[in-house]
Amino acid sequence: MIIEKAKITDNEILTVITKKSKAYWRYSAEQMLKWDKNLTISQDYIAEHNVFKLIDNDLIIGYYSYIFENENIVELDNLFILPEYIGRGLGKYLLLDFLNRMKEEKIEKVRLNSEPNAENFYFKMGFVKIGEFETSIKNRFMPIMEMKL
Repeated sequence: MIIEKAKITDNEILTVITKKSKAYWRYSAEQMLKWDKNLTISQDYIAEHNVFKLIDNDLIIGYYSYIFENENIVELDNLFILPEYIGRGLGKYLLLDFLNRMKEEKIEKVRLNSEPNAENFYFKMGFVKIGEFETSIKNRFMPIMEMKL
């Protein structure tokens, strides 16, 4: 498996990965439609952000992306894996690659808004919850998490 910078032409497969991965948590079809725009990865997004894809046997199976908030803080914007690969340690593999990149960049803090169902994954990886906000789904809260590097 290799991790490399995504090409702008990867936008369609990255969108498929994002939507399938989000649907893994059994959100309704109606809810998934409401999120369609937010779950779409455009060519412009890839051109303007740092996006790295995970490739296994010439197949893109996951990716992550991040945004520099300033010279000391980075937001992990996305980390998604195709559902059939969840539970194999590949989320950890992607996250560690991201964290190593941030250490090389001398970043002090990483922040993210976690899928509520993935909060425990990030907690196990060393993130702490620093807040939360209510999402478009009533009584569903998105954890805001942070890690000091």
